[in-house]
Amino acid sequence: MTTPWTVLVAHPGAELFGSDRMLRESVAGLCEGGARVVVTVPTYGPLIDELRALGAEVVIARSLVLSKSLLRPSGWGRLVSESILGIGSAWRIIRRVRPDAVYVSTITIPLWPLIARLRGIPAVSHVHEAEASGNRLLNRLLYIPHLLSSEVLVNSRFSQATIRHALPRLASRTQVVLNGVVGPAEPAPPRADPDGALQVLYMGRLSPRKGPDLVISAAELLARDGAAVDVTLVGDTFPGYEWFGDELRAQASAAPAQVSVRFAGFQPDVWSYVAAADVVVVPSRIDEPFGNTAVEAVLGLRPVIVADTSGLREASAGYATARRVPVDEPAAIAAHLQAITESWATVRANVEDSRAEALRRHAPESYRAAVRGHVERAVRSGSARRAGTSRRRGSSR
Repeated sequence: MTTPWTVLVAHPGAELFGSDRMLRESVAGLCEGGARVVVTVPTYGPLIDELRALGAEVVIARSLVLSKSLLRPSGWGRLVSESILGIGSAWRIIRRVRPDAVYVSTITIPLWPLIARLRGIPAVSHVHEAEASGNRLLNRLLYIPHLLSSEVLVNSRFSQATIRHALPRLASRTQVVLNGVVGPAEPAPPRADPDGALQVLYMGRLSPRKGPDLVISAAELLARDGAAVDVTLVGDTFPGYEWFGDELRAQASAAPAQVSVRFAGFQPDVWSYVAAADVVVVPSRIDEPFGNTAVEAVLGLRPVIVADTSGLREASAGYATARRVPVDEPAAIAAHLQAITESWATVRANVEDSRAEALRRHAPESYRAAVRGHVERAVRSGSARRAGTSRRRGSSR
């Protein structure tokens, strides 16, 4: 772009999990392109400081953020009230910011494509969610608002296929932009020999769907055969899921003496934990649109075990140091942990090649440029449309 341009970015939260990190990279790409970037989020959190460090402005404002509780009959009243308040808030922000384009991050904030269309501003939707096993009608309802966007990006071919199943018309307009995953500049190599306790790492939300309990169960199975295993869980629970955190701690307390479980909590920087690990496990029970954590393990020179499902297949494909296990089977995780220790020399020999391939596929620079290119295209198309409208109005006078 040769003239100053403004992008309003809408995002549903301010944490530093998968979609939040991708939002950060998208904003970085837009700022690098010379855009004025204004990000609106409904809550405070660690993402805000990172966005401001990139040069973006941040506005904390009310927004409708869809959740399962709002979609149940008991939540419909709140859904209506949140929608009304969200529309008013979004309308005021657009009037104040006067953006050339609106970038909508995730499908959980469905009002933004509608409001952008009503204000005559091109929108770019970036879809980070995909549940092929979910209700098709519900998926269709979640995707429909994004038909109003001029550009629709998805983070994987799996996400694209999920949209195609629910709403073929939208899928035909989507473009796959592989996630740009930031890794350590100089990752620590794996230790020479996994003597002593095997160091196993889980990174992500502590929720039933993510399956951290399966990692503890796998460690317990290895302990029955005399192996010592240290499990580190990096992450925290969603609000309302504290009960699951309690269950995990009870499970850890009841584990055999050879099993140690450390609850590290949420960590904005995970690389010291990756460096201390021998193996990373990504045991999701439910569909994942992609699998950033699997790629992070590869970038950190660590073997990774992933559930053989959905976007995790795509994220782990082609890496000699990645292994897949059936969903919800801790015995399979335990077997692969054992196999990795028994073939440690081969694993160590392959980690550098796997990292090089991950750097090629998921370079943050490529991701930033791709997102920026799509937003710039939306800005140009919006400018051309407004110019054409002005000419037609002038000729009719």
